[in-house]
Amino acid sequence: MPTRWDPFTTPANVEEKREDLGEVLNGDRLVVAPYKLDFQIDIEPESICTKRLTIKEVAQFRHAVLKDYFYQMYYDDLPIWGFLGKFDSEDKDDQTGAIVHLFKHVHFEILYNKDRIIDVFIQNDPQAVVDLTENKEVEVDFTYSATWVETDTPFEKRLEKYSQTSSLSHNLEIHWFSVINSCATVLLLTGFLAIILMRVLKNDFVKFTPDEEAVDDQEESGWKYIHGDVFRYPRFKSLFAAALGTGTQLFTLTIFIFMLALVGVFYPYNRGALFTALVIIYALTSGIAGYYAASFYYMIEGKNWVKILLLTGSLFSGPLFFTFCFLNTVALAYNATAALPFGTIVVIFLIWTLVTSPLLVLGWDCWVRIANPGFQAPCRTNKYPREIPKLPWYRTTLAQMAMAGFLPFSAIYIELYYIFASVWGHQIYTIYSILFIVFIILLIVTAFVTVALTYFQLATEDHEWWWRSFLCGGSTGLFIYGYCLYYYYARSDMSGFMQTSFFFGYMACVCYGFFLMLGTVGFRAALIFVRHIYHSIKCE
Repeated sequence: MPTRWDPFTTPANVEEKREDLGEVLNGDRLVVAPYKLDFQIDIEPESICTKRLTIKEVAQFRHAVLKDYFYQMYYDDLPIWGFLGKFDSEDKDDQTGAIVHLFKHVHFEILYNKDRIIDVFIQNDPQAVVDLTENKEVEVDFTYSATWVETDTPFEKRLEKYSQTSSLSHNLEIHWFSVINSCATVLLLTGFLAIILMRVLKNDFVKFTPDEEAVDDQEESGWKYIHGDVFRYPRFKSLFAAALGTGTQLFTLTIFIFMLALVGVFYPYNRGALFTALVIIYALTSGIAGYYAASFYYMIEGKNWVKILLLTGSLFSGPLFFTFCFLNTVALAYNATAALPFGTIVVIFLIWTLVTSPLLVLGWDCWVRIANPGFQAPCRTNKYPREIPKLPWYRTTLAQMAMAGFLPFSAIYIELYYIFASVWGHQIYTIYSILFIVFIILLIVTAFVTVALTYFQLATEDHEWWWRSFLCGGSTGLFIYGYCLYYYYARSDMSGFMQTSFFFGYMACVCYGFFLMLGTVGFRAALIFVRHIYHSIKCE
């Protein structure tokens, strides 16, 4: 029965379970426990070992019991949990005088249907305990027993109870409240923007397409005034194209993960399935990053193909690699199972070298072989850029990013708690359909907000909208990282340098990925909008 090693006793020969890539990335290091549980054979209380706990070990166990530490085991791929002990304290906030007991007996109750195991429970005898209140050596005889009970539950439904945890009525009410809140936000936002933009644009089109006799007397102003600069290519073209290619890849990766989740691949306690899927799909979708980065780079007249490929290949994986190196070093220093073995690191490096990089080049090559149409701008670009008027502070990039990120974040913040509690806690999240709806709402709100802010930017005769639309769209990722601070200090029990560095380090990479993905969504929406409005007017 594979399990994390029983801390009470360690046999001479520890048999380790061979994990797949996803289990190793998840930090699972399973070994075979000393419990012998043969099918349909009840076991009377039987001794595993007798051990004399030193004063140091007594203090360690006492601390673990007071902090509600528990262990997790697997039997026939079914998860089992058990607490190390119990304590009695008059004041829950002050545990100084608590009476601490360590459980020394474990009873397994195993449910079966014909020749299939359906469920496993652990029961602790409240009388079979050892007092750890005082700092003194104690001798403990660890024992276990087992009982087999027949049940009518079919084998196909044995995992339902784990998925029902997040489907309880009170949880579903909160999830649906989140969806309704998000939908209300979308409807109000889209309705407001549609009415405002339709009225404003209608007036603009009337003003910008006057009678032929009045054309010469009509002075241009607003977004029509900058038609000769609005399609001027952005600065740092290579970086911009690489960001769009990487964002498109991450968007594709997210869609594929949702598809696998919706068809039931990530069922509860399918250990490592999510991490395995992330690594494989990220490697296979690198060709999409190369294709879209090259297509946009050449459309805006880029020439240095080596630079664009290097930037695209390292824009996300580079920061992720350096973060991993630091956190893996921390895990090694703490002797934690989160530290990846050298063999796993080599496997990931080979995947990146033999799969990701060639597909990235192949994606670029596919675009090069296709006839390059160039960037189809509806208006001719002037030779010299027009000066941008001085803008008030609330029109600056940072202020616009704050406004752009708040609305999409408000549509998802309720669901964020359950995701964080599942990833960084012990809750189970299985309502992927609701999560997918929230994700679609996030994309819609991001696109509409970016379009609105782009229009207001152009109306003030500020033609540098390319980077601004990308930054505004991706600013939701910064809000999610801000939520990380709140969750860490207000909702979690994490502490210490290792937990802090792991939480903020890996969440920084996740939020950076959201920044690139949503930035790409925002820019694509803004580009469609800008092309449409300038196609609809007569540009001299």
